[in-house]
Amino acid sequence: MHILRRFIPPYKIKLGLNFLFNLLSALFAVFSMGLMIPILEIIFGLSHDVNNLVAWSFDIDSIKNNLYYYITYLKNTSGPGLSLLFVGSFVITATLFKVGFAYMAAYQAVYIRNGVVRDIRQQIYSKILKLALPFFSDERKGDIIARATGDVTEVENSVMSSLDMFLKNPVLIIVFLAAMLWMSPSMTLFIFMVLPIAGFVIGKVGKSLKKISREGQDKMGIILNVIEETLSGLRIIKAFNAEKKMETRFNYELDDYRSIMNRLMRRRELAHPMSEFLGTIVIVFVVWFGGKLILSNNSELTGPEFLAYLGIFYQIINPAKAFTNALYNIQKGLAAMNRIDKILLAESTITDKPDAKAIHSFSRKIDYLNVSFGYNSTEVLSGISLTIPKGKTVALVGQSGSGKTTIVDLLPRFWDVTSGSITIDGIDIRDLKLKDLRNLIGNVNQEPILFNDTFYNNIAFGVENTTMEEVVNAAKIANAHDFIMATEYGYESHIGDRGDKLSGGQKQRISIARAVLNNPPILILDEATSSLDTESEKLVQQALENLMRNRTSLVIAHRLSTIKHADLICVLHKGRIVEQGTHPELMELGGRYKKLHKMQMY
Repeated sequence: MHILRRFIPPYKIKLGLNFLFNLLSALFAVFSMGLMIPILEIIFGLSHDVNNLVAWSFDIDSIKNNLYYYITYLKNTSGPGLSLLFVGSFVITATLFKVGFAYMAAYQAVYIRNGVVRDIRQQIYSKILKLALPFFSDERKGDIIARATGDVTEVENSVMSSLDMFLKNPVLIIVFLAAMLWMSPSMTLFIFMVLPIAGFVIGKVGKSLKKISREGQDKMGIILNVIEETLSGLRIIKAFNAEKKMETRFNYELDDYRSIMNRLMRRRELAHPMSEFLGTIVIVFVVWFGGKLILSNNSELTGPEFLAYLGIFYQIINPAKAFTNALYNIQKGLAAMNRIDKILLAESTITDKPDAKAIHSFSRKIDYLNVSFGYNSTEVLSGISLTIPKGKTVALVGQSGSGKTTIVDLLPRFWDVTSGSITIDGIDIRDLKLKDLRNLIGNVNQEPILFNDTFYNNIAFGVENTTMEEVVNAAKIANAHDFIMATEYGYESHIGDRGDKLSGGQKQRISIARAVLNNPPILILDEATSSLDTESEKLVQQALENLMRNRTSLVIAHRLSTIKHADLICVLHKGRIVEQGTHPELMELGGRYKKLHKMQMY
């Protein structure tokens, strides 16, 4: 019911129609079974003659009187055969309406089902885009993919089971029980005493499914994570002949999943035989009790009415069985929903303040004021103070793990500082609108992040209403135009998954072209040439110089030769700035920078 409350409200009208059509289907089901009574009476020679018509009205007595009048007339004029056919035509018509309304109810349910699935996946994807990076550092990619795919399917089944349980099945059962109560209160009260026992047994088995289902879904997340890692690292796996190792790991997880699913499905498959067995027991007891009453002449029912009563009772069996299967599916769906909620209910740790300020330009300087930062309990930066005037280039150097990337990641608020502050033109970046802040900043990363799309769409990524002329101009500044035009379809050529059809230098120049088109006043370059060969590095370095012209740049570099002309070089060691100055000043100082420079020169 919790899932219904969360995702069904947009479909209230279709839900109301579903309920109405189910109600009409149930009423016509009772009507068609009720019409079996005169048929049985004719067959067994128990029908009584009615020779007077009464005024038609919407009550049982007038309908029954007039129906029996026409049966009597046909029986007396044309024989019992035609009267049977006459009643049979009513049964056929009532059944047509019954199945027609059942289909119309199912027709509405289709829209609800697919709409809910779309809405959940939309919410998951939207939340993934909104959540801050710290959330993903604690989660496996494969597990997130599993929640957006397999777990949503489980919730889909759960929602439909819930719809059947709380809308369709109760309507059917209530209508059928009302008809049975009207026909024979004593028989129906007896059934009320027997059915809860069967329901209790089924419910006990269903509850155990939730825990096992959660284990299965967690394991599927691990399996998808292994597949994702394999696809991402296929080159390394083959280079190190690690196919056997990865296959062994994958097979181990698969065997675990099979074991869990065996336990789950053994219990789920118990639903149908258990409900059928318990249903048979109930029917036997009902026939025994009803037959005993009829034989002792204590029943409210005649023989034909008792058979029709059993027919109506039999109509309850399928909804009751559906209750059983629904209980199993709902337990699985609840386990899946708990996993999905780890995304949907996660709080983004980096958000706009209610009174966040807009910012559309950058005029003076960026200040890091005594900034410290740590991942969980591990301190990465300590007491960082740094001023970056507008239009200047500041370079960060130091050994791996010294905190260079963390410093630049704090500026667009991929993470928030633990203590201290970062300001732009004197305003703390935490007081600015996040979207406005990131619009001021362009990124060119060590590993270019490209999408399986065309050159045009990769360069124009994140820029609205751009023209081909602007994209071409950005590509020329980034030294990318010539190799793009050498491809079969030029700017409309696809670059493959993560740009795998391109060389490292070409990928980087596409990334630079994207930053050029975005035209940000602040630029972050994270070791943009560190993985390139000499020729590619020269082309990319020239493109970077074009990009950095008249911009405020924060550059991370391993190759010190690329940042000799920086306005300020900061040397980091164990999360602290230990030296800063221009290249000549640091060389004259003779400290850590000179040592790093010497190591690269020889």
